[in-house]
Order: sequence, then C-alpha cells, then structure tokens
Amino acid sequence: MSDGAIYYACRDGHYVLKFAGDVRLTLCSTIERHLDSVLQRDDITDTLVDLTETENIDSTSLGLIAKLAIKADKKGMPQPTLVSTRDDITRILMSMGFDRVFVLVPELPADRCELKQVPFVQESEDEVRSRILDAHKVLSDLNDSNREAFKDLVATLENCR
Repeated sequence: MSDGAIYYACRDGHYVLKFAGDVRLTLCSTIERHLDSVLQRDDITDTLVDLTETENIDSTSLGLIAKLAIKADKKGMPQPTLVSTRDDITRILMSMGFDRVFVLVPELPADRCELKQVPFVQESEDEVRSRILDAHKVLSDLNDSNREAFKDLVATLENCR
C-alpha cells in the first residue's frame, strides 16, 4: 500500500483533485486547507474529484470531500463530479450518500491535464482533531445511516475539546 498523496490541476476554470494511494486522516489538514483556498477563487467553474488511483480512503477524508460538494453548491457551482473505478470505494460512496452531492461516474473523462501535488500541511493535534470532528459532522448530515454510524465518534471528539 502506498502513502497517500493529493494532486490538483486547474485549467480554464475546471478544477481537478486527485487522491492517490492510502488517503488517511494524516492528510486532513492538507486537504481542508487546499480546498478552502480553491473555493475562495472566483475563476473555478466546476470540479472533478478523481479516486481512480485511491487504494483506501478513511471517513475523515471522505467528509472533507463531501464538504467540497456542499461548499460548491453554496457558491452556486454545478454539482461536482466524482470518479471511482474501484467497486469497494464506490460501494462506500453510495452507502454514505455521496450520490446526493456528487455526480458519480465510473471512468475519467478523456481530456486530462497536468496535475501538481498539493503541499503537505502539518498541524497541531487539536487542529487535526477539530478537522476530523468537522469532517464527520458533514458525513453525518448526508444521511441517517451516517449519523448513526458516527454519533459515538462525534460525541467523543466533542468531549475532547
């Protein structure tokens, strides 16, 4: 299993975010800071999240991806596209309600551009805990099943503040 990495590209307003390898909560600060900076840009017109090279992805990272879709919607952007070619990851996405906030597709569009790696962000344990909590609250808001699955984790993280 390879360490996780995040790559991005933007051309003509089309933003692509690619996750590769084992994507875990160690990347949550990197993901969130990058997404926050991207969503502040006025030149982004649509987004695509590429999970075709993702071997594993944890719930914190999924929560941050869901947050991208929610924030894009609030900005009036079209529903983001999420590409997953792995049946196991697609099943997780569907069970967590990602089909409500993303257009899920089983293959990448033919036109791809050059991707740059997102620089890693190191934060304090408290900052990471806060990001994990926020990501799981986003997932919990997607459907009742998620709310039930993550209620104990959310409660525990809220009590650690």
